[in-house]
Amino acid sequence: MARLNDKVRELLQEYADLISITGGDAFRARAYEKAARAVGGHPVDIDGLDVKGLQQIPGVGRSTAEKIAEYLTGGRIEALETIRAEIPAGVRAMMSVPGVGPKRALALYRDLGIASVDELAEAIRADRLSEVPGLGERSGEKILHGIELIRQSGGRTLLDAATALADRIVAALTAVPECTRCAYAGSLRRMRETVGDIDILATAEDSAPLMAALTALPYTAEVIGTGPTKTSIRTTDGIQVDLRVVPEEDWGAALVYFTGSKAHNIKLRTMAVRAGLKLSEYGLFDAEDGEKIVSASEDEVYAALGLPWIAPPLREDRGEIEAALRGELPELVAEADLRGDLHTHTDLTDGLATLEEMIDTAAARGYAYYAVTDHAPDLVMQRMTDEKMLAQREQLRELAGRHRRMRLLHGTELNIGPDGTVDWPAEFLSGFDVCVASVHSHFGADRDAQTRRLIRACENPHVHIIGHLTTRRIGRRGPIDVDLDAVFAAAARTGTAIEINSSPQRLDLRDEDVLRAKRHGVKFSIDSDAHATPHLAYPRYGIGTAQRAWLTTEDVINAWPWQRLKRFLRKDALRT
Repeated sequence: MARLNDKVRELLQEYADLISITGGDAFRARAYEKAARAVGGHPVDIDGLDVKGLQQIPGVGRSTAEKIAEYLTGGRIEALETIRAEIPAGVRAMMSVPGVGPKRALALYRDLGIASVDELAEAIRADRLSEVPGLGERSGEKILHGIELIRQSGGRTLLDAATALADRIVAALTAVPECTRCAYAGSLRRMRETVGDIDILATAEDSAPLMAALTALPYTAEVIGTGPTKTSIRTTDGIQVDLRVVPEEDWGAALVYFTGSKAHNIKLRTMAVRAGLKLSEYGLFDAEDGEKIVSASEDEVYAALGLPWIAPPLREDRGEIEAALRGELPELVAEADLRGDLHTHTDLTDGLATLEEMIDTAAARGYAYYAVTDHAPDLVMQRMTDEKMLAQREQLRELAGRHRRMRLLHGTELNIGPDGTVDWPAEFLSGFDVCVASVHSHFGADRDAQTRRLIRACENPHVHIIGHLTTRRIGRRGPIDVDLDAVFAAAARTGTAIEINSSPQRLDLRDEDVLRAKRHGVKFSIDSDAHATPHLAYPRYGIGTAQRAWLTTEDVINAWPWQRLKRFLRKDALRT
């Protein structure tokens, strides 16, 4: 179930888009857009707030607060429904296609009569987009790619939304007196970046109360099927949830069976057969007489097959069973190992929280160090200046004693230009403690150009970390075309870390690419890229990516003690 704040953010953003494309007041549209970001980044759940309470959120005025309150009490915003009625549903769907957006969607509808995503794809193949000013063959190719991205992600849920829903369901079922154990399994437990459906596993002598509790949840929209061992529902957000209840003594075998990927489980069952055994969700059995050997815990099941316990994110058949047999499984980096966050933003640029609020929230996470890295001036819409950045540095110094156990670092997120240069000259860059450099523009450049710009950024002695390297947004924007191996080699050669951006919308790099980069000797930084205080919890998801890529604390620079990280950040001094 999506966080209520995020749901309201989406509705307000849609309202702002619709105001804009229907010729409404631009200032009014911007006001709703600002309010959408403010609600999405608000650290407290807005459920239960009245109009007065909602107005306490910075950026939310009375009119916006009234609309939010209307949704909280009635589940709809009348003004939004009215403006939606002016535009066909298919046109609104086109708005979400990468490369289209609100204004282009309306232009395509008014000029060409295109009223759905399918019709848009057909029009591109028929070369009809050239009839619309500003749209040509290259634009059509990008839009087709965007349509493919949406279709590939259809029916899949981002990791944060899936985790939030699973956590709520597990908490609700655990509260049922008859429940003795409950946890989620499947691809969510393996920390895949998107989830098709959610698998919940529980134990109880009597399953009926658990099944009834699941079907009675307020966000259950449909009961797909129910029985004594399995119940499936669909939530109001369209996510399928499968609950399986097993006897307490079969918990371990069931958890192994419903967690591993298909390939991982086939390999386990093959090992069992070769040993004269049979493995299922009910236990590990002697193949001849059917006697149950073990089933109570995952440790016991793996041990009976001659293996140590294998961490869920590794259960993808990428060599983990062979490594386990050799005694070479890595000690995976964990969220508790992170000593700091090296990529965050404040309201000085596009963040929603003040410097003090971000620092206080980071300190509450127990960090030993924390970097503020607001955007540099080449990202023009952020209106950064030298004076603003220097003033923030002074403010950070004044706040140095606010949390004595956490060292404050002043950094910036630089923009990697088309030629690989970054915003400020070397003299100004030398004043920062840490510099993240990221691609924010010219996403359509060819492979050679993208590769050259990123290699040049790695070679800049003041660039410590390459942020969200491929620039992808899951289901909305594909990765840039770049020779990753060449960039990884340059990063390893120059001592430049590659970021694992923990934002659930990015998770950039992908776990497969992290594995490739590690083979080149690259070091990584698992960062939140937080733009609001709740986002500082995002490393939970970046850690999942890191674990799927077999990373240890040795691979992750912000899992290092400060003195070791400090030496790494002296890249410019060490190379001169």
